[in-house]
Amino acid sequence: MLRALEIRDMLIIERLDLGFKPGLNVLTGETGAGKSILLDSLGFVLGWRGRAELVRSGAKQGEVTAVFDLTEGHAALAVLEDAGLPCSGELILRRVNTADGRKTGWVNDRRVSGDVLRRLSATLVELHGQHDDRGLLDPKGHCAILDSYADNETQRNAVRKAWSKVGKAKRELTAARTALDEVRAEEEFLRHSVAELTKLGPEPGEEAELDQRRRQMQSAEKIRDDIAQASTSLGYDGAEGAMSSALRWLEGASEKADGRLDAPINALTRAMAELDEASNGVADCLEGLEFNPADLEDTEERLFALRGLARKHNILADDLAGLAVDLSGRLAALDAGEAQMGDLERALREAEDGYDKAAGRLTENRRKAALRLDKAVAGELAPLKMERAVFVTEITETNGGGEGRDAVCFSVATNPGSPAGALNKIASGGELSRFLLALKVCLSEERNDGVTMIFDEIDRGVGGATANAVGRRLKALSDGGQVLVVTHSPQVAALGGQHFRVAKHVTKGVTTSDVMSLDAGERESEIARMLAGDTVTQEARAAARALLAG
Repeated sequence: MLRALEIRDMLIIERLDLGFKPGLNVLTGETGAGKSILLDSLGFVLGWRGRAELVRSGAKQGEVTAVFDLTEGHAALAVLEDAGLPCSGELILRRVNTADGRKTGWVNDRRVSGDVLRRLSATLVELHGQHDDRGLLDPKGHCAILDSYADNETQRNAVRKAWSKVGKAKRELTAARTALDEVRAEEEFLRHSVAELTKLGPEPGEEAELDQRRRQMQSAEKIRDDIAQASTSLGYDGAEGAMSSALRWLEGASEKADGRLDAPINALTRAMAELDEASNGVADCLEGLEFNPADLEDTEERLFALRGLARKHNILADDLAGLAVDLSGRLAALDAGEAQMGDLERALREAEDGYDKAAGRLTENRRKAALRLDKAVAGELAPLKMERAVFVTEITETNGGGEGRDAVCFSVATNPGSPAGALNKIASGGELSRFLLALKVCLSEERNDGVTMIFDEIDRGVGGATANAVGRRLKALSDGGQVLVVTHSPQVAALGGQHFRVAKHVTKGVTTSDVMSLDAGERESEIARMLAGDTVTQEARAAARALLAG
């Protein structure tokens, strides 16, 4: 509920502090007094896009502050939480407009963007009038309005979930088809490559191992003869034989050398041991160098095959084994692709069937609710002197989507036999106002969401009993809530729980507008003025008293 509105230096308002109450709040005043400026100022602090130049002439900046009381569970609390703003029962909106056009907004003393203000405004205020293209006159919102009237939230959620499943199934099927088409395009390459890799059977690290073995065999051919000659030189026919003979001769002579040969004999014995070790090492080397020439040929053949296949696929030889696994998997996917496609196509059909059923239930609910709404609006039109008018909620089939398969449009025919058309195209100003009011009354019968409803001259073009019927419906809408109405109708003004008069003054050539909250006597005078014009007669005062008495 809007509790207070403070305006500073906006258009022709210098300073204004207003306090609003629950129920029906009426604003009256002569044409051009500035009633629309109040709505412009409220729209400004709510982030609505309106006039470009709002700052009062000569002022550095204009400022508007609006204070709302929020009930528990109010929709604005979710917006505040989502924006990371403080949440409480009091909501203070403030917005400043400098003379050079810069606009800055705050919510509960936290700076915010105009988008946050607009999101909040959608939960705080509804504006209805002859030029209201944001609410009931906008066909884009008619489907949501009908769903709200029909309490279709459960069915709408079911349709959204079903539509999401259809989208997911389509994406998975499309991705599978694309992948399968890509694999099919290289099927011949895959089958040849997999066969080639399978036949070769490469293993990680195999290239280095083969290369080392090849180098060893190549080296063995070059050095084996030298090593064999060395082995002979170290053997019995060479150094070993000579040293053995020398040792034998020295040992035979040592008994007669008085110990002088002991050291040479010991040294020679040690040398014989070292020579034996050397001979054994050379023999082991020769044995290791033994190979079959066919082994070298086989090793080189496999090594060259690995390297050739690696060059063909532009990868390292060690990566051939991984490539074989990858290509085999893609080939397996190709072979299993048709079966997978069948599963995905079946899943899509099931998702579409589920969506068709959910959308069908939603359409059925909408059509039933449309009939109830049409009947309810017709009942409201009769007291508004439009008993011959026809209101029809048209539902046409559209392409499927997250909100179902229905396009909803509120259409009217103002007279029997006249063609029906969109609400904002057919009705005249006064008729449109009454259509909007009747529709709003029907849509708000079970509503109590804390939204302040504003009606801007919705009673224009009507008077007498019709104006009284308009006023009583506005009064009914305000019960348990809050309605602000800008009106020229004394019948409507008389039903207000709180009455404001907007007046314009010219002082020293400067025009300003102010608003005064009227007491009982002032209300009588204002309503008498509305009835009689500039000259208020006793008869007008009596009529005003009668209207106020109900």
